[in-house]
Amino acid sequence: MFKEVDVNTFDLKIFNKLNKEWALLSAGNKDAFNTMTISWGEMGTLWNKPVMTCFVRPQRYTKEFIDSNDKMTLSFFNGEHMKDLTVLGRESGRDGDKIAKTDLTPTFIEGLPTFEEADIVVVGKKLYEDTIKPEYFLDETLVDKNYPNKDFHTMYICEVEKIYNRVDKKQC
Repeated sequence: MFKEVDVNTFDLKIFNKLNKEWALLSAGNKDAFNTMTISWGEMGTLWNKPVMTCFVRPQRYTKEFIDSNDKMTLSFFNGEHMKDLTVLGRESGRDGDKIAKTDLTPTFIEGLPTFEEADIVVVGKKLYEDTIKPEYFLDETLVDKNYPNKDFHTMYICEVEKIYNRVDKKQC
């Protein structure tokens, strides 16, 4: 279903992907996992490694799975399934099976959760985490605008270990 691509030659229009198409951040395993929609994040090079940076608010159920696992996936859908990503961003997995309310099909790569409908899946291994601190904002208007409840994101910097593209079933 998915084919690994070379991390060093992979090209992704990350601004368009996150701002307009969103993504699913997932963590856990076949026994228990959760996913959430994200529209904030970064990809680039840090510490001589390809990395992705994900931001998760403390109240998100997915955070519990991220905190208890070393790896996570970031799944992109090329602008398709926006209705499903909206559901997965608004509903909590604590309250029931939110994935059942979508047309998405969970699957696993290297034991990590993703979705059959994803076009791109990035596997990341946590390298660093920290909570965003209000006292370090140079533009203080960002605090009031983005954190009226003072629920500052945890920032996870992950090494991009592998990237997979979906393979059409006819190609398998």
